Amino acid sequence: MSSNIQVQRICEHCKNEFTAKTTVTRFCSMKCTKASSKQKIRNTKIEISNQETKKIKNEPIEKLKEKEFLSVTEVSKLIGCSRQNVYKLINHGKLDATNILEKKTIVKRSDLDKLFEKPQHIPVEAEPIEYDLSECYNLTEIKLKFRISESGIYGLIKKHNIPKIKDWRYVYVPKNIIDKLLT
Repeated sequence: MSSNIQVQRICEHCKNEFTAKTTVTRFCSMKCTKASSKQKIRNTKIEISNQETKKIKNEPIEKLKEKEFLSVTEVSKLIGCSRQNVYKLINHGKLDATNILEKKTIVKRSDLDKLFEKPQHIPVEAEPIEYDLSECYNLTEIKLKFRISESGIYGLIKKHNIPKIKDWRYVYVPKNIIDKLLT
């Protein structure tokens, strides 16, 4: 039994307009039907391949999450940054690490997790202590008394966060702190 219906449709594969004899016809010819079927099979295979690749890529990260001690390279892969950035975190004291050999640095997994935890409280800075200039050395006095260079003095001041008092062109530092450090 043939149909007398004639419906104008657009082929789902080649996008050309054609006259269909049923309301459910999707393609203009057998050639487009086969091509669409092959394309569907091809897309399914590509999707399966992409999922397998994604699984293989993520597998090492899952293994890294289980390890207790990580190398710098493994830490960089785990947090998604470069090795240099991991070394910067270590050098700035934000991430604890240990050198077990001359060129082998390891990071404990728990230390890495602490890096991303939010601090429970924000430390409040103490108000700066006011020093009288009579209780302070200027840089020249320190150089003469302890026989240390000016750059060495500035290094100590920076390293130990020693408060400085600037008075015109002189820099003063508290005697009690300098005496404790250099004697």
